[in-house]
Amino acid sequence: MTISHGSHLAARDHCLSLVRSVDRPTGAARYGRMFPDLAPLGTDPQLLMRAGDTGGICDAAPVLDSLAPGGDDATGAAGWPFFGQLIAHDITADRSAIDGGADPAALRNARAPKLNLEMLYSDGPVGSPFLYDVGDPAKFLLGPDGGDVPRNQQGTALIGDPRNDVHLFSLSLHVALLRTHNRIVDWLRDGGVPATEVFDRARVALTRHYQWVVVHDFLPRLVGGDLVAEVLASGGRWFAPTEAFIPLEFADAAYRYGHGQIRHTYRLREGGSAVPLFPDLVGFGPLPLDRRLDLTQIFDVPGHPAAQRAKRLDGRLAASLIGLPEQVTGAVETSAYRSLAVRDLLRGETTKLPSGEAVAKVMGVKPLTAEELGHPWPQGTPLWFYILKEAESRGDNGDRLGPVGGRIVAEVLIGLLRADPASYLSLEADWRPTLPAAADEFALADLITMGTA
Repeated sequence: MTISHGSHLAARDHCLSLVRSVDRPTGAARYGRMFPDLAPLGTDPQLLMRAGDTGGICDAAPVLDSLAPGGDDATGAAGWPFFGQLIAHDITADRSAIDGGADPAALRNARAPKLNLEMLYSDGPVGSPFLYDVGDPAKFLLGPDGGDVPRNQQGTALIGDPRNDVHLFSLSLHVALLRTHNRIVDWLRDGGVPATEVFDRARVALTRHYQWVVVHDFLPRLVGGDLVAEVLASGGRWFAPTEAFIPLEFADAAYRYGHGQIRHTYRLREGGSAVPLFPDLVGFGPLPLDRRLDLTQIFDVPGHPAAQRAKRLDGRLAASLIGLPEQVTGAVETSAYRSLAVRDLLRGETTKLPSGEAVAKVMGVKPLTAEELGHPWPQGTPLWFYILKEAESRGDNGDRLGPVGGRIVAEVLIGLLRADPASYLSLEADWRPTLPAAADEFALADLITMGTA
């Protein structure tokens, strides 16, 4: 059924073959394990808190002064960990307490474990009408000048996932994708697509190109092209589910790698001053004109100078993440909980993850040496920290993940696409992008700049 709404027909609340509301899970999706037979590491929480707190081994501030400018820069552009964060928000949402108390078997994922841009579309123009233009519900509603999401009278974002409003970078990428969807709607209309099909087709097009970027642009940079090609050709050795779920080894360790790629400071526009992510660029409020991000400052875009680089993976986090602001953490009883490193380490303990060494042995990978780890762990190394140190020593000097972290991430993301009967890998594995590209291969830069062309 179509509904007359404003000057345009409201789009039907389903897609041609991709992400229909009827196909969504009726309850929260589950978490699971890639290595169910491995015993939990079991580390003293006080030891984890000391390691991740100010002055601990995960704090980059004490060594920053000894580095030359750009001394911990990676090869990749600074925006990639933020795109990775959007992927995380697309496939996972968990609100369990940081200090434990939740049975890992009882954890539930409020997101469908699919790379389907649920974080953008929510329940579509019918189920989530506040996200869409009342006069043209095939399009997303934007802020008054098109550079922000719409907000209520108190400044709270009207957005498919409020976590995408946490800081300037995730919000800017979210807005860019909204604008790209709207641009695709215009193209479809110009091509004569019937009004009742425009929203569906635009959503399918954007979602497929996003999935393509994950597989062919994001993952090769993060884990290496050879590993991506292997998993595409042969499937996952440790993760190949028929019914999708999110492994805790992925959600609570390997895919938290991006915290180690956050720079100490960022420049928002050419010639601008450099500021830390927190508290300077914290979100949860209207985005003023003087704080808008030029995406070419964090992504390499053809025709523009090289962007700023991400921080090299080395087991240490920038100071702005060791002392998160209260807008991000909420009120905490223990000051150490303001450290994202503490949170990452405790999370692995809470969900009973195995040690990095144990996972490496199961995979047939030689475990890191004491020299490579750089810090003694009495019973074994927490998986999250292990994966960061593995990247430093066995991932091109911190430019990408090493063999353990890389395989977990590659197998899970590609495995989720294979387990989703509506993904392009399941429906049409040899599908190729159809939207314009600046180079031979369609890339993230094309996707996020399309709405500004």
